[in-house]
Amino acid sequence: MAVMKVIEVMSNSDKSWEDATKKAIKEASKTVKNIKSVFVQSQSAVVKDDNVTEFRVNLKLTFEVK
Repeated sequence: MAVMKVIEVMSNSDKSWEDATKKAIKEASKTVKNIKSVFVQSQSAVVKDDNVTEFRVNLKLTFEVK
């Protein structure tokens, strides 16, 4: 039986929500090993002068505890 743990992570990108998600996983994987899945809980964006300037995601990362 595997023991799994879930943590909440926030990330942002000036490109896309997908890029923000990838950045979150890349940064978290520096200290968290065995990441198995990610659940995008919410997405938001910052708008300035009628343009989206920043994409934000709130994620739940699931990883196996060894």
